[in-house]
Amino acid sequence: MESKAIVVGYDGSEPAARAVRWAAQQATLRNVQLHLVHCTLWPLLTKNLGPVPGIADSGLQRAAEVTLEEGVGHARQASPGVDVRTSLVSGSPAVHLPKIAADQELLVVGSRGLGGFMGLLVGSVSLELAATASCPVAVIRQGGDPDGPVLVAVDDSGSQAALEDACTAATAAGTRLLVTHVRTVPAGYRLVRDPVDPGAAAETLLDAAVARARELAPGLTVEKHLLTDTSVPRAVLHAAEGARLTVVGTKGHGVIKGSIGSTAHAILHHAKGPVLVSRRQPAAKGEHGA
Repeated sequence: MESKAIVVGYDGSEPAARAVRWAAQQATLRNVQLHLVHCTLWPLLTKNLGPVPGIADSGLQRAAEVTLEEGVGHARQASPGVDVRTSLVSGSPAVHLPKIAADQELLVVGSRGLGGFMGLLVGSVSLELAATASCPVAVIRQGGDPDGPVLVAVDDSGSQAALEDACTAATAAGTRLLVTHVRTVPAGYRLVRDPVDPGAAAETLLDAAVARARELAPGLTVEKHLLTDTSVPRAVLHAAEGARLTVVGTKGHGVIKGSIGSTAHAILHHAKGPVLVSRRQPAAKGEHGA
């Protein structure tokens, strides 16, 4: 059986270069291949793809090849021994990347692309991929503590995929896992710990998630953090400020197919570091995820 790869989209922008470097390091840590993909929009822009007579290395085809070579350079710089293969495809990354990454280890993209219209286009693609890809999607935002823990937000939404992906990431990085749950309270609630804790159900949910994490990764250091706030995204973002990676799921109450939910959406926009969005179904028993 062919081993899974980490797929990363590269468009020549600095956010994409950051994503390639992060993906290369992950591929090395997980001992898998890095598949670097460059998607072009040639059919939408021009019919003439060939070189300009008398000008060496001209033409959109060659420019795309150079972009791929540049991406490989970023990968090798971040992780010299990484195994890299490349693909050059014509069309929208929103169409091709999910197909290429289907059933793969991970899909990695930058948070934004080039400025102007293309910047908006690439940014929307990142959000669309996080909402629709069948494999986990890492959106690489600048920041995060490279020595910090992996943080995973769990709730009662009926999916443990985020917990599984967080265990995998923390184990590969050799770091601890911080399992976090936010107990929501009405606005105006006094945010102090009550001696008669009304959040017994939240404690039970969090303890079960921690137990499941230890079952999934017996050698992993797992810590728990129960938060109380009126806003789940705000609490998670605050807790994740010292994390190297924040992992969230897409299954929430009332989430529509093809969306990522308000919590994941807010975290993708405001996190100070990489965010991994889990979409695939869990491979084992248990129902604890965010």
